[in-house]
This record gives sequence, structure tokens and C-alpha cells, in this order.
Amino acid sequence: MADTPSAPTPSASTPSATCDADASWPTLGWRIGVEVELLAPLGVNREDLALRLAAGAGGAVTRYFHPQTEPSLAPGVEVFDNLTLGFRVTDATGAWLASCVDDLTLQDDLDRGAPSKPGWFRVVSDDRRLLLLTAQLGRADGSLADALDPVAAAFGTEAAHFPGGLMRVCDQSGAPVVMGATLPGERERPCELVTAPLDADHGARLDTLLQSARALGFTVPREAATHVHFDATALHNGHAIRNLVRLWQTWGPTLKTLVGTNPACRQLGDWPDGLVPCVENAEFVGSPWPEVRESLEEVGLSKFCDLNLSHLALEHPAKDTIEVRVLPGMIDTDEILLCAALFEALLHHACAEATVERLPRRRFRLRQARALLQALPLAAEVRDYWLAVAEARG
Repeated sequence: MADTPSAPTPSASTPSATCDADASWPTLGWRIGVEVELLAPLGVNREDLALRLAAGAGGAVTRYFHPQTEPSLAPGVEVFDNLTLGFRVTDATGAWLASCVDDLTLQDDLDRGAPSKPGWFRVVSDDRRLLLLTAQLGRADGSLADALDPVAAAFGTEAAHFPGGLMRVCDQSGAPVVMGATLPGERERPCELVTAPLDADHGARLDTLLQSARALGFTVPREAATHVHFDATALHNGHAIRNLVRLWQTWGPTLKTLVGTNPACRQLGDWPDGLVPCVENAEFVGSPWPEVRESLEEVGLSKFCDLNLSHLALEHPAKDTIEVRVLPGMIDTDEILLCAALFEALLHHACAEATVERLPRRRFRLRQARALLQALPLAAEVRDYWLAVAEARG
């Protein structure tokens, strides 16, 4: 059938999602990390959540500089890189449990006219290298001056202070290095809850974190998304990457409709035009992984898309993942893991020996959605859930 994907052949060594008899959420066979975008209620902030998580685990919280990128409004400057305040949570053994960081895309629910919260600031530059230097030299656990004065000293200058809590560091020629400012009103309330890698007991570990967020009154912001990072080790070959690209090119719109991608979510979109020609090149599948990776790097992949492959191209050992960015904002463990199970099945399909047929892009149609869900290696309970969703969407 032209509307049906080729039958997947999941590997026996990589089990598909099944439902845990002792819990409502599905279990997964894939190592994942989850990023949940949340909003603290008035009077609460992301540090409060970090402290609660640490207390529950008998651990500790470390304040650190979290790098972020946002589009620039300045002529000739595409992006500004930021350092914002993040909070790393460790458990009683000192192992990373989670982090609570800012997300600059979350804006609509905030009162920008509210007074800045004392002690909260960010550092901005148009050169990421200078921010990395700031993160090495400055202190995140002090004042803005504690963050910028060491940077100014390294350049043989002193930081300049301006009204409104603004500070600027220039080099000896007067060229700007970095700038710091107190946070606009309520920017301490957005919280992207980033889990440590989950390779077992996904539901129990994720739910422990989300229970704390719910207990403090955290909610889902208007622009929220949930991101799931899947370990990419199994996709280190041209065959799996081509299959995955073909699957997404065909079924991406259907999957986005199924999961209910948030139309208010920012920083989504298609891959660069060069990706499809790259993976369809006759030599792509047969090339060794280093050459495949270099081919992907030449495409100029960005993380700001529906399905983020940029970490594969950049060969980042600490984040060798494929990131699903189209999931809506969620604070319910079961919903998040049901979505993760759907995309885990898609990755199993991509990794199977069969070659995925190249088909035209499919807008959501109930019959086609059913065919996709029947073909993917899903546990019966998970498939039934998504078939019911498809019926509701249709």
C-alpha cells in the first residue's frame, strides 16, 4: 500500500515499549533525557523547585551559568548568547539528578513590568567564546559584580556600572566584551526541568521530579513544549539516518497532529533544504560513520527544528542524542512517556534492516494514521492509546 510504511523489524535486543503492571505509565527500552518546560506560581521560582528536589533526594543544589541562545534585534547580529542562572541538583551520592534552568522562549505568562528579583541576572554577548570565558572566571553564586569583575580583570579593565543595574565589560581598546543586567520582571519563574539520563525505571524517576513540581504549584506555560532526547548510539550509520529522515519527511505532519504540537511553541521548523539531498546521495548509506557525520555537519543543521539531528553532526560526546521537540507542554508522567514510547517505536523502525520507502509527505488522515500506528513496534496498550487519540483527532 502506498499509504502504509514498510513493516518494521525491531531488534530483539531493543525491546519496544510495554506497560508496567504496577504503574499506569509505559516502560521504555531506550535511554532518554527529558526537558519539561514549566512555570512557577507567583512568589515561587525555579531555585525553589531545585531545593525541593535536593531535599527529597538528600542531595544538594549548585547554582551555575546556563548558556542559551536567542535571536538578536541588533542589525548585523543574528543571535545573542546568554548566560542565565541554572540550578544543578545532585542526590545523596553526588550524582546528577536534574537541573532547573531558564528558557527564554517562555514569555507570554510573565508580567514584564514586575520589579526584578534581587540577585537574579544574566550575562549577554555576541561571542559565545567570551561567555564561556565568563562562566570559567566569574561566579554564578554571587552578585552580578562577582560574575563580571573577574572578566574585566582578565582584560586589564574595570566593569562599568550604569543605571538600572546594567554592567558592561570592555577591553583596553574600548571594544565590548560582555554585558550583564538584572533579569526583567518574573524571569525567575520559567523553569525547564532537565532530567539526568533515564535508562531504567523511567516512569518512577520522572514522576518523582514532576510530583515535586506539581506540589509547588508549577503549571504548563502557554508556549511550552516537552523535549525528549533519545540516545543516538543505535543510529550511528547512514542506513538508520536515511530511514529516519524519510519517515519524518513522510509522517512528520501526522505525528505532530497526533501528539498535539503546541502552535504557540517557538523555535520549531523544518530541516535545512540540504538534508534530504545529503541522505539520498548514493554513497551516504555505505559510508563509514565518520564520513556520514561529516556529511551531516556540512548541511548546517540547527537545533531549532522539529526533530533535532544537530548533536549527531557536532559529535558532542555529552549529548549524543536525537531530540524530539514537537511534543506539547506536559506535566503528567503518563502523557510524557506515552509520547516517548511513540517516538521510540519510530526510532526502532528507522534502525530496522528494512529500507523505508520514500513517500510523499502525509497530512493527517485517520486511515493513514491508523496504518502508521499498526506498522510501528508499539505495545498493544500504547498502540490502543494512540489509536484512540487518532480517532479523536480525525
